[in-house]
Amino acid sequence: MKVKGFLKDVTGASRVTNARRKLIKSGSYLNVYSDPIREVAREIHPDPFAVAVTSVTDASPTAKTFRLVPKDGKLPPFQAGQYVSFQLQIGSTLTTRPFSISSAPFEARSEDPFFEVTVRKGREDGFVSNYFYNEVKEGDEFTVEMPFGQFFWEPMRDAKNVVALAGGSGITPFVSMAREINHGTLDMNLTILYGSVSSGDIILKDALESVQSERVKVVNVISGDEEYDGEKGFLTAELIQKYSEGDTTYFVCGPLPMYHFVRGELAKLEVPQKRIRMEVFGAPVDITKAEGYPECEAQTFRLTVVRGIHEDVIDASSRESLAVAMERAGIPNNTRCRSGACGYCRCKLLEGDVFVPSEGDGRRMADKMYGYVHACSAYPLSDCRIKVIIK
Repeated sequence: MKVKGFLKDVTGASRVTNARRKLIKSGSYLNVYSDPIREVAREIHPDPFAVAVTSVTDASPTAKTFRLVPKDGKLPPFQAGQYVSFQLQIGSTLTTRPFSISSAPFEARSEDPFFEVTVRKGREDGFVSNYFYNEVKEGDEFTVEMPFGQFFWEPMRDAKNVVALAGGSGITPFVSMAREINHGTLDMNLTILYGSVSSGDIILKDALESVQSERVKVVNVISGDEEYDGEKGFLTAELIQKYSEGDTTYFVCGPLPMYHFVRGELAKLEVPQKRIRMEVFGAPVDITKAEGYPECEAQTFRLTVVRGIHEDVIDASSRESLAVAMERAGIPNNTRCRSGACGYCRCKLLEGDVFVPSEGDGRRMADKMYGYVHACSAYPLSDCRIKVIIK
């Protein structure tokens, strides 16, 4: 039997190889590959970039607003309610801090893009908040990453009517939402119930007055001023119901004690879980008050940090997270939300025992099974050995 083209068929591979070699030889040594999807992804989620402070203004007697502009003139798009993570070196400490963005997304899309964060002076041990409040000035530069967080309105998930329950500096994401609504680029109705201790220390008071409109309502609720002519007390179920209308989604942002209180009040109203959105709340002020924390004296343990072939042995307090221990020792660590939610500081617990508060445990089930923890929400209960993922 005769096979037509037999020799042509069996020599085909060598012809293709020769043709390929000629093309490679005639081509450029430069990588000219272009991936439109990857390019868009880089615009939306850029690498860390530099920003400069262009103004510092008082937001209340205890808070300041910092306006920042990108050094390269570009800001990634973000949604009202998201946050920015600052990379900081304060003395010998390497750390990060998340701050909700108080300006609106449309302001980052302008010809002169900027974003703002509003920071309240912290307690005496408020390390980064006090650094910002007392030290940061016009002209200072920082490296930041953004945007992060899921605390934004999504029309396919959330009701069109939103009641925001805010306390303290938790007002900042709602000011961003209100500004975006009034700009016409966020199609929702927003009622803000804002709890403060004093009527003389309402953060972003001027901004809250300016954003009130047909679609944005602001109700200040004062707990420590009996002479205040308005809503007084706390964000109770009765007050929440008073300002709720029809199908409503509740957004909650504030200090941890407020979360505990508001959860109970929303339960009284039998609000379904799908209609409650809670922002991450940061590390507990006192981990010993967390449910399940063992009764024991404060201790200092040895923490071995493995990074590739490199190992560091440092001190770690049982009252501070693994992330804080590494930061104090100047060991780089990937942290963003600092609430155990995002997973950027995920590491492998090789030896030892740690406490992870249930309220700040955002790990996947598989991570729990195979011994992974989030360094920002894991507290040592013994000498530990961890493997940090290098990025």
